[in-house]
Amino acid sequence: MLKSKTFVKKTRSGGVMKIVREHYLRDDIWCGSEVCVECKDETPVLQKDACIESNLCTFPHYLIPDTNVVIQQIDILEDPLIRNVIILQTVLQEVRHRSAPIYKRIKDAIHDKEKHFYTFTNEHHRETFIEREQGESANDRNDRAIRVAAKWYSEHLSKAPDAGDLKVVLLTNDRDNKEKAEKSGLIVYKCEEYVKSLIANPELVDRLALTSDEQNEITGSRVVFPEHLPLSKIQAGIKSGTFLQGTFHANRDNYLEAKVYVHGEGDESTEVLVQGLLNLNRAVHQDVVAVELLPRENWVAPSSVVLIDDAQNDEDAEEEEAEKKVRKALDSKPAQGSTLKPTGRVVGIIKRNWRPFCGMLLQSHIKESTRHLFTPADRRIPRIRIETRQASTLEGQRIMVAIDGWPKNSRYPNGHFVKSLGSAGDKETETEVLLLEHDVPHLPFSQAVLSFLPKMPWSITEEDLKVRADLRHLTVCSVDPPGCTDIDDALHCRELENGNLEVGVHIADVSHFIRPGNALDQEAASRGTTVYLCGKRIDMVPELLSSNLCSLRSNVERLAFSCIWEMNQNAEIISTRFTKSVINSKASLTYAEAQMRIDDTSMNDDITKSLRGLNKLAKILKGRRIEKGALTLSSPEVRFHIDSETHDPIDLQTKELMETNSMVEEFMLLANISVAQKIYEEFSECALLRKHPAPPPSNYDILIKAASSKGLVIYIDSAKALADSLNDAQVEGFPYFNTLLRILATRCMMQAVYFCSGMDSDFQHYGLASPIYTHFTSPIRRYSDIIVHRLLAVAINADSTYPDLMDKHKQAALCNNLNYRHKMAQYAQRASVALHTQLFFKNRGILNEEGFILFVRKNAIIVLIPKFGLEGTVFFENKDKPSPRLSFDEEGPTLTVEDHPFHMFDKVKVTISLDSSNIQHQKIRMALSEPVIPGVSVSMPETEPEAKKPKLDR
Repeated sequence: MLKSKTFVKKTRSGGVMKIVREHYLRDDIWCGSEVCVECKDETPVLQKDACIESNLCTFPHYLIPDTNVVIQQIDILEDPLIRNVIILQTVLQEVRHRSAPIYKRIKDAIHDKEKHFYTFTNEHHRETFIEREQGESANDRNDRAIRVAAKWYSEHLSKAPDAGDLKVVLLTNDRDNKEKAEKSGLIVYKCEEYVKSLIANPELVDRLALTSDEQNEITGSRVVFPEHLPLSKIQAGIKSGTFLQGTFHANRDNYLEAKVYVHGEGDESTEVLVQGLLNLNRAVHQDVVAVELLPRENWVAPSSVVLIDDAQNDEDAEEEEAEKKVRKALDSKPAQGSTLKPTGRVVGIIKRNWRPFCGMLLQSHIKESTRHLFTPADRRIPRIRIETRQASTLEGQRIMVAIDGWPKNSRYPNGHFVKSLGSAGDKETETEVLLLEHDVPHLPFSQAVLSFLPKMPWSITEEDLKVRADLRHLTVCSVDPPGCTDIDDALHCRELENGNLEVGVHIADVSHFIRPGNALDQEAASRGTTVYLCGKRIDMVPELLSSNLCSLRSNVERLAFSCIWEMNQNAEIISTRFTKSVINSKASLTYAEAQMRIDDTSMNDDITKSLRGLNKLAKILKGRRIEKGALTLSSPEVRFHIDSETHDPIDLQTKELMETNSMVEEFMLLANISVAQKIYEEFSECALLRKHPAPPPSNYDILIKAASSKGLVIYIDSAKALADSLNDAQVEGFPYFNTLLRILATRCMMQAVYFCSGMDSDFQHYGLASPIYTHFTSPIRRYSDIIVHRLLAVAINADSTYPDLMDKHKQAALCNNLNYRHKMAQYAQRASVALHTQLFFKNRGILNEEGFILFVRKNAIIVLIPKFGLEGTVFFENKDKPSPRLSFDEEGPTLTVEDHPFHMFDKVKVTISLDSSNIQHQKIRMALSEPVIPGVSVSMPETEPEAKKPKLDR
């Protein structure tokens, strides 16, 4: 049956266009129930004997939730107890429109065979489709469609001979919808009353999200925050320029301060500073908000104070007292010479960016209370008030909590318990927390994804050899860190008859195994990158590919994508060619093994000759890059030696870089640049490229101050000027000074990002001093490289194209996800290093180490310990003891403590110990031991565990 609707639309040119919308209706859509005989033609999904036991519904039943129940109570619907649920097409479409994350979660539940969730396409069923009536809102029409479908199910199942007393139950929290459903004879309950009636799992009540009515009931009548403006007023204000729209970024070190990044044209963005609870007005980190700028005379400078919301209870009087104390720090006048920033207040929320948060419960002092405060692991997220009857069970556990809302009369947002993750401090639990907190997809690959892997045993076929260059005879080898199993690059160098050199970079041909659009491709695109944690790797692609079929291991034939240059002895490129190939690597070496071969004059085999040729050319290439202005920056990186039995860190050392590290890097950079030029030449609108924007001059303020404190000048007019300044910045008797300066320069940089060439005009890679760049060399661990491989394959006629590859808008959306995933992976990796550093120091008592001051704050100094690549804060204020005399000069910047001045890069000695007093935020505690300042005591833990000697690395 076909229903069609015709309407007229005006075109831009003033003409009229007739549009016909056709809607097909069918009468053969299956209901999904095993008891039905009328329309059963597939494996049944809804099963009578798998129904839930309930005190309210004492009969077998199927559930039909409305849209709001799915969106608000997704944590309930995901519970294994909840089975036999009919998700209507109307509901699914509305959820998709309103919340992409919840849409994905409900789709996952539908695909879980154990849950018996069935999607019924009521919008295409002849008996359940309804048209919108005149004057009826879209929302009311959808509510009516849900009621009509529920009524049809009730009548349809009642005709089944085996139905017995099987019924359909509608779940809705909408009062009007509930009344209308009851009038039409449906069995209907509010979600809360239904969940409270369940027999098998009383704890499920804790996972109920609070409705706005319930939230207002449990919070007081005292108004704490200003009202948020309605969306219509916000939109009008943004249009007129009264308000600005931006992303809210809470300050990790100061809970009373945040920045709102207002995006302008292109990459331009303005920062608006927001200070004080009322001005923050219930915005949560990463929300999209509307801000109103304050008059210029109210603009302030960012605070240099480190402020942590450490209130240990939920009692308002004590909280207000604590707030008064910390507010004083914000109200103090800015230091002479500090820059005032545009300052504003949040007037409304445009889009909430809430997710389930990991953290721990802070139990109420009131006995028998079910209301407790939850403290998130991420200090940028406010505490959340939840109701739970399991408080004693959850003590000492890491749990997940979701925010339901934040009424204006509540100091904290309200939320509900989602699930427990395990004991706090346990390494597995803490690793799970850091993966969840950084939104790293880490569930095992689904069967749908694994079904697209090649069948084993796999081997290269005659067909493969016909369309590829056979390079198995070349002396190809790989050079990687120790223990690397996902080897995606290998190299060769040989002399040609004409005296020139042939150099090849051979990259794993991952795109041969991952075809566009299938489940494997979609999963890799979603994950975006492999995440390397200490002692653990979360793969972007299944292990069969990452560590086996795609890994360019030695002495096995592998498919590759090769970039081959002919160069003269001065590393100048004569010609470049790209080809799909078959290689057989002759050796899988570590950086140290490759270095040893190069240095050992007695070794003259083909592999060693190839490495020496590569190393010689790499030095010339690096010199040329540095001459052009490429930056050599620095960051303190550490490597843990892990105990093979306990998997705990037993030793830690800063990474040592060798010539061979640089050798591999040079050829990877060259391959990436060569490929970028080729794909942009062929596809100027849809090439996936990578750029590194030049930092704004203000980013360098701290670097310039640090250098000038030692009488040196840093020039920032160009990357070349900066590189030359850094090369020249030497202080006699202070060899580590240059490294410190480069570490600081790294902090001044902008983030490098992926972009689509048709959506941008600035391609410059500032750090590499290259006019164009991309990522081609790591397709096992980066999805960007797979797309680049596909573009290059089309450019050399080695593969066919597909629509999404040539769609610049889809490429741009993909780039956004890749940039997000890469950033989160970096943060997760840093968090993993921090966790393992804590584990390393756990049993070592107090260590006394030499360090350098990286930053100076109003009440603290931030110290870098080069031996461990460790950064920590030394506070000069102590809650329990009188504070020393402090004076802060922002111009220096200099912090004077009891007449002793501290500047950036000063050498100090500190004691390092693990502070476990707050199990959730365990941290490395640093205290000053040298210079000794009268009145400033070294804070020691009460008991000193005996320092254990590190075991040998196994």
